[in-house]
Formats: sequence, C-alpha cells, structure tokens
Amino acid sequence: MRIRICIKIRHSAAHVMAQAVMEMFPDGKVTIGPPVENGFYYDFDLPRNLTPEDLQAIEKRMRQIVQGKHDFKKTVVSADEAKKIFANQPYKLELIEGLEKGGLDEYGNPLKEKPEISIYQHDTFTDLCRGPHVENTKEIKQDAFKLMSIAGAYWRGDENNKQLQRIYGTAWESKKQLEEYLHQLEEAKKRDHRKLGKELEIFIFDDEVGPGLPLWLPNGGIIIEELEKLAKETEEAAGYSRVKTPSVSKEDLFIHSGHLPYYAESMYPPMELEGVKYYVKPMNCPMHHKIFGSKGRSYRELPVRLAEYGLCYRYEKSGELFGLMRVRSMQMNDAHIYVMEEQFEKEFLGVVDLYRKHFELLGIEKFVMRFSKHSKEGLGKKYVDNVRLWEKTEEMVRRAMINGNVPFVEVEDEAAFYGPKIDVQIWSAIGREFTLATNQVDFAQPARFDLKFTNKDGNDEMPLCIHRAPLGTHERMIGFLLEHYAGNFPVWLSPEQVRVISITDAQNDYAEKIAQQLKAEGIRASADLSSQRMNAKIRQAQMMKVPYMIVVGDNEMKAEQISLRVRDGSQQNNISLGEFVERAKDRISRRASEL
Repeated sequence: MRIRICIKIRHSAAHVMAQAVMEMFPDGKVTIGPPVENGFYYDFDLPRNLTPEDLQAIEKRMRQIVQGKHDFKKTVVSADEAKKIFANQPYKLELIEGLEKGGLDEYGNPLKEKPEISIYQHDTFTDLCRGPHVENTKEIKQDAFKLMSIAGAYWRGDENNKQLQRIYGTAWESKKQLEEYLHQLEEAKKRDHRKLGKELEIFIFDDEVGPGLPLWLPNGGIIIEELEKLAKETEEAAGYSRVKTPSVSKEDLFIHSGHLPYYAESMYPPMELEGVKYYVKPMNCPMHHKIFGSKGRSYRELPVRLAEYGLCYRYEKSGELFGLMRVRSMQMNDAHIYVMEEQFEKEFLGVVDLYRKHFELLGIEKFVMRFSKHSKEGLGKKYVDNVRLWEKTEEMVRRAMINGNVPFVEVEDEAAFYGPKIDVQIWSAIGREFTLATNQVDFAQPARFDLKFTNKDGNDEMPLCIHRAPLGTHERMIGFLLEHYAGNFPVWLSPEQVRVISITDAQNDYAEKIAQQLKAEGIRASADLSSQRMNAKIRQAQMMKVPYMIVVGDNEMKAEQISLRVRDGSQQNNISLGEFVERAKDRISRRASEL
C-alpha cells in the first residue's frame, strides 16, 4: 500500500515539474515522465541546455504549484481529441498514433490490449497519461521532494533518435523519509564502485579502447584471480571439469544454437573473412554443447559438468552502460550441467547451494530467488515455441525449489529464450539491488544440437542442460563487492594485504626484509621506503584500505619485532613477525571476514 502511495506522489510530482519547466520554456516539447524506483523523471526537448540554477528555479516554482492545491482530473478522450489537445507537441502525437494504430507504449513496445486514451489535468498543465495520480497537489508535501540531477536521454531509449534532457527528482510521503533517502545517497556516493575503482587502482575505462570495455589494473587482476581461485576450488570439489573455448566462432554456430535471431540485438555485428561471417561470442553455451556432443556418452557419465571462465562480449546500448555493472566484455563464472531428468532436482539444488555458500562467505545476507517464467504471448518471438516443455520444466523448477525449502518468488515473462530460470537478486550493505547470479534450465538447445546419451536400456536419450553462474561475472561481482565492502575487502580479497612502513630511512633494510619474508609466506606485501613522515605513510595505506600496516622503528628493529596497525583501528605493539604471519595466514586460508 505504501509503495502505491509513493508511486502516485512521484508520478504527480513529475507532472508538476513538467508544468514548471514548460512555464520556463513555453516553446519546449514534452515527452514522458514516469515514476521510477525512489523517484521520477521527465524528458524534455528544450531550446537550450539546463543548468543547476534552472533546477533551483524549477523546484521553487513546483513548491508554489503544490501550494495551489490543484485537483488532478482524468478525462478519457478519442484519438482525434487528443491530437487537437497536443497539436504542438510532436512527441505526444507520436505516442497517440502508437496508441491508436498499434497499441504501443511510450517505448514503442506492443501492449497486450489496446488501451484507452486519457489525459490528466491540474492547474494549467495537461498531459497524455494513464495515471495513477494523487487527488490533489496538496498530497505532494513541499518539504518531501527534491530535484536531483540533469542527464541526457534518447527518445524511446534509441540512440538513433534525438537526445533529450532528463530531469530526475525524488518525492516521499514525509520530510523524514526524504532526509533518510538523501543520507543513503550520500553513503552510496562514498561507496560508488566507479569512484572506489579509480581510487583503489582496480579498473579503468578508456575512450580509445571503447565504452563498456574495462581495463583491469594489477589490483583488479589480483581480485579476479582470487575469485576465480574460489570458484575453481568449489567447482572441483563439486565434480566439475574445466574447459576452454575460443572468443570467436562462425555465424553457423549461433544459427544452430538459436541465439540468432533471438539474441542478435545483444551481439556485436559479424566480421566477414573469406566469405564467412564470424561473431565474437556473447556466451559460452553453444561451444560447451559442442564439447558434450564430441563423443558418445553413457548414462553412467551423467551428470557432466563443464565449467569455464570464458570472456564474452555483448553489445549493450550506450545509454545502459554503467561502470562494471553493465559492460560489453565480461568474464562469467559459467558452467553447463548435462543431466538425466531424474538427476535434475539434485543438480539444480546443488547450484542453489553453491549460491548460498558464496553469499555466506561474502557477507551477502539479503537476497531473493526470482523464478523467471515465460509468457504465452512471447512464444515463437521471445521464447522457443513449445508450450508442453515450458510447462513441464517450469513445474520441475518449482518442485525442486519447494522440495529444497528454498524461498522464491515467481515472475512472468522474464525467462531465457530456451527455458525457465532462477535469477538471484542481492542487496549490498547500502541497500542497492543487483541481479547477480543465474540458474537456468535449457530444454531447447540439447535438441538443436542433437545431444544424446545412451540410457540404461541402450537407447538414445536427450539430456537436459542447466546453465549456471553462481558468481555471475567478474565485472558485476567486483563492482558489487566494492560497494558492499566500501572498498574494505576482507584480507583474502585485498590486493595488498600488508604494507610495511619504516619510521626513518635507518629501518628501510629491515622493512624490506620483512616484506620479502611475508611474500615468501604467500602474503601480498610491500614496503613503503619513501622519505615521507610515518603518519603520511600510514595515511596513504589507509586511503588504499590496506588491512594490515606493520610499522618498524629502531626499537622494533633491535628487538626483531614489529608494531601492527589494523585497518579497523586496533593496534598491537612489540609482537613477533611469526605471530603476525600466523594470524594473517589463518584469515587468508579461511577466507575470513574478520581482520
């Protein structure tokens, strides 16, 4: 109920904002202004670029409009009436034509039913809108909304269309809720993985390389290696075999798999050599199917579990790229499990168990398993056209989750094109939500690749395939962990685990000797032998969020001891190096969260 109230408030605030903008720019053109999570936005085609000062003026005018206590009035109109009302608004006319002729929404997508055409009016402003809205502007509290930012946005999300100006705002039921949200945003800024990634020298993007193509710096490379080591250990214990496949393949493979045409928009365009088209791979599964099918298989071999950290490429739209969370090159914690039907439930739940173990290790306490299903309307277009197998495999997933006592929610029309799946939504320490891992059922591609095994009766039988990625991609996982930990990685994940700090140049040799001893013990360590003062050296180590700082002066050198400063603020003086090594190796070997 509370969510619905906030949606109405935010949607109504978007209309109030549009009124204020159009009063400022009478010749401006309006497009759409929906509520979104935690706020609202409205896109405008204006004669000049907006400034921060404009936002202040717009917000001031909005408060005046809200004070006027204007009713929101809905009127259902015909297409011809709507066209007369919005005769000078070309974007609205385009929307009206879509509603009239094809039943299209504001992004040009087909609607299930042809909708009514309605307008909402308050004060002097009229908008083409389905609603809902509050009854009166007085329900938009003057001290509970704020305009946040200006951004560029393409009309209907298509980069081939004109770029508009988008104003983002937020609105809440009370001033207290607004203040809490703004505080959370400040915390989020401190933890933004893009900011931390640069400060901690983990990754960069470069325009000459290309958008969405991250370059991993040495510190990022270490984190990747540690995550891959974790995955390899758990997968080896679970009976996986590791494979490697090329990053390009012929077009025929993706036609064979069915990814073309279903997935074409998310793939890079092909390269043509010697009359043959090649694609950089967007996923590993077709090649894994080739590996499974490369020899005869017996039921005694199943399940066959093939795992790979393959580098894949997907052409995400420019407007959707977002740091490491949405990229164009990615390394997936990928695997495909080929099973007999009677093995499905055990293997599917085994993957869910892997999720849980990883989440417990990484301190991820809040997560939801989303059971993503097909929609009948999408059969043959968005999904493989086989109602019987959709219903059968969806019931298999549902039964497995129930039998495994795994809480889940069901979501329509979000399945993979080849079968149902479980998507895992997780929340970081600051409450930001991510889709991280996936566990998918594939009933289509084994048939397309004619995959078989010999069953107990000596007959050929087709396996089911489970696609799974418990750690998602390195990119999204590391982006998430940067924000989750605020850059304060546990010792085992920290690129630099120990920094040895000499108080004066006289202890440099001793500091370097300690660093080398730590490296010999498998601990990532460096020595700061610069001429800076000790406090400056400590401050730099703290800025890089190094878990352990070993400080050595004359007293420590004479006694062959160390003084330990820990990132959490604790300190131990005059301890042996051996005592510290034992502590550090214990934390690293257990992948412990504590320092």
